[in-house]
Order: sequence, then C-alpha cells, then structure tokens
Amino acid sequence: MNRKTFVGVAGLLAVTLMGVAGVSAAEKTDTDPKHQLPKPDGKAPDQTKKVKVFVLMGQSNMVGMGDVNPETKQGTLTYLTKKEGKYPWLIDGEGKWTVRKDVYYYDARTKHGSYLSATSNNGASIGPELGFGYVMGHLLDEPVLILKSCIGNRSLGWDLLPPGSERYVVDGRTYAGYKDTPDSWIEGQPKKEVNWYAGKQYDEDLANAKAALENLAKIYPDYKGQSYEISGFVWWQGHKDQNKVHAMRYEQNLVNLIKTLRKDFNAPNAPFVLAMIGFGGWKLGEPGLTVANAQLAMNDSKKHPEFAGNVKCVESRDFWREVDVSPANQGYHYNRNAETYMEVGNALGWTMADLLKNKQ
Repeated sequence: MNRKTFVGVAGLLAVTLMGVAGVSAAEKTDTDPKHQLPKPDGKAPDQTKKVKVFVLMGQSNMVGMGDVNPETKQGTLTYLTKKEGKYPWLIDGEGKWTVRKDVYYYDARTKHGSYLSATSNNGASIGPELGFGYVMGHLLDEPVLILKSCIGNRSLGWDLLPPGSERYVVDGRTYAGYKDTPDSWIEGQPKKEVNWYAGKQYDEDLANAKAALENLAKIYPDYKGQSYEISGFVWWQGHKDQNKVHAMRYEQNLVNLIKTLRKDFNAPNAPFVLAMIGFGGWKLGEPGLTVANAQLAMNDSKKHPEFAGNVKCVESRDFWREVDVSPANQGYHYNRNAETYMEVGNALGWTMADLLKNKQ
C-alpha cells in the first residue's frame, strides 16, 4: 500500500484528522487541502495484488440515505457538487459522475455491485461508502473491495447483538443474550412469542458478507482469483439503541462486536473505524448522548488499551446539517443531506488511513 498518497503519508496524516473527537464545532466541513482528492485517473488496479477488503456494517444510515438528486434542492449531492463546487473529484470534465476503476463496491444484502461512483449504492442515495471508498482508492495500490452488509432499523442491543453476549438484568427485567428471544422478559412470567432472536441480524449480515467473499469471481468482474485480506471494518449505527437500557449497555456490546467481527472474519489485526451518532449535532441529548459517549470511549486507550492504535471513533456531530439546508425533514436520516454522508465517509477514510499507517 505504497500508493501515490501513502506517498508523503507522514505529512498527509500528521495533521489532526477532521471528525476525530476534539475537533471544533465551528469547523463544519473538511477543508484541509491535504484531504482534497484528485479526480480518479480511470486506471484499473493491478489484479495480481491481494484485494484489500473493507467490511461496512451498521443500520439505515450505513445503508445510505443521502439524496443524490435533484440538482435544485440544497443538500443533495448534485447540488453540492454542481452548484456549490464541493467534492470536485466526483465530477468529470463533462459534468458526469467519475468512476473509480480501482474500487469495487458490493452490497452483500441486495447482491448489487459496480465500480465505485455516486450511483453505486442504488442510484438515488449515497452512504459513507462513497467518501470512504474514494479515499481508500486514492491511497492504496491494491484493488479495493468495499463490501457492505447491513439493513436499516436494527439495534446493537438486540438485532446485531454479537455472539457470546450474555443475559443481564435491569430493574427486575431480564434482557436477552445472544440467540435468546424475546428481547426481554420477567422471570416467572410468560414470554411473548416473536419470530426473531438476539443477534439474528448479526448472523445474517455475517453470512451475506461471507457468501460474497466466497464468490468473488462471480461478483467482481476483473477479479483474477488472487487472494484477499480483510483490511478493515467500518461501523455506523446507533439510532435504534436510543433507549435507556440499550444505551447503558452499548459500550460493552460494541467492545464485543469489534472482537467478534475480527474473530469471525479471521482478521485479528484489522483496523476498526466507526462514526458516532450525531443526530441534532451538538444538541444531541439523552439517551443518544450515552450511545455517543460509549462510541467515543473506544478512543480511550486507558479504558480500552487493546484498541489503542487499531480502533478509532470519528466525531460526527460537526457534520449535522439542519432541515433548512437539507432535502428532507428526517432527523433519523440526517435530513437526507448528502454532505453529512460525504463528510462522515471522508473522515472514516482518513481515519482508516491513519490506522493502516500504524500497521506498517
């Protein structure tokens, strides 16, 4: 990974990364010239090199809810790029979306893939994969696979609960451990019947991602059968955990998730980056604030020494955009503002770059 931009990486990454905890709330957009990308050169990667796989997981905002169109509406990607001139690397000389031939994007749930561009996700909206993937493609010489495996409306405290999670009791109510059902119950009383179990979404997302990796030759057009490695994990989630019990348990569940994903993908040293929830920006209140602080706790090397230099949480509250400059009034989807999704993706990308540098 000695590309054009891990060229001079010391200077490139010595700056304070935008989005990392501690960034001023007044700095709303990453304008550091060292974080501005050139347009893709259109060249395919060297397919004799090992494929670098980045696994993206979470809930609906990781799925991608940043609107691409229309050009006339503030906060859409076309408005941001064509009216405001932001993210010029996404637009070619003819005003069309650029394509990264060195980054392949694949949605393991919908079984849809393409070379990375603004229309890769579903043509109508973007997630953080766009900003993240453009950074990775620019930094790395190897082929890059962005492998997304997630669905919306899922909580870490129930749907995505990782294997090994144990039952616990709060105020006389027992809460589910992995594969328990329902999500909670009072001992001695009848349990309600639900067609779900704790961690079912984790199991499905894992299975979908692994199935994609087992069939790379079918899903990746230019794949030449070389080996691959899980080079990193990316996580953006937390909205559905905004209740008292799940919020207070979030830090423990997140630690378990990081360790379990690394084990299940046989990638014990793969860097893990996550973006914290930032609904309402710096006005975020409880219980979301408890979730956010649990996510930021991953940066505390005294509390989690095993994660020092290999796990990093990106501060996202600076990237919140209000309704009056956004395509929709959907706070749970960051008002569908594409700038939020681009800035989160960019910050995740540069933070991942920092952790990859630590591995060298």
